[in-house]
Amino acid sequence: MHAVDQSELLITKLKQGDQSGFTAVVELYQDMVFNTAISIVQNADDADDITQEVFVQVYLSINSFKGESKLSTWLYRITISKALDHEKKKKRKKRFGFVQSLFGSGNEEQHHPVEFNHPGVQLEKKEKAGELLNALTQLPEKQRIAFTLHKLEGQSHQEIAAIMNTSLYAVESLMGRAKVNLKKVLHNYYQQKFSDQ
Repeated sequence: MHAVDQSELLITKLKQGDQSGFTAVVELYQDMVFNTAISIVQNADDADDITQEVFVQVYLSINSFKGESKLSTWLYRITISKALDHEKKKKRKKRFGFVQSLFGSGNEEQHHPVEFNHPGVQLEKKEKAGELLNALTQLPEKQRIAFTLHKLEGQSHQEIAAIMNTSLYAVESLMGRAKVNLKKVLHNYYQQKFSDQ
């Protein structure tokens, strides 16, 4: 059975409330969803939570899925949206924790460097991957998503345009700017790293 046929069958099962269809979708896409989430939030527990939220939303809103894009494209959109929302909430909490600490509540936030543990990255490359992911957090949101989808998730520019609901030209432009900005950030990182030693 072709991937498209399989996807259509799963969507039909989901819309009929068939539990086996939902289980199959989870098994088929959970790694993709988790890897995308962890690439953005850079924390395994948070990525787990987001993965669960994504599939709950799929279950609840499958009837609104009109099939104008691939199922995987729709899943990427949901995952990215939930991961970015999660990040924004976390930043608000950090700001609130900092404000509390100014007033002597004793709840000062502990800022630890990100421990990056993407399942698709080999052990010896984890330090470099961590540096890259830290650098990615400093990019504008759209550049960051395009770069993450292309370099970490292996998506084509065409597929990224579909996921981000934009043009191929816009994706190519985002990728070009992301690479320039990453070079600047990583250059500054290495300069600081070696000047501190």
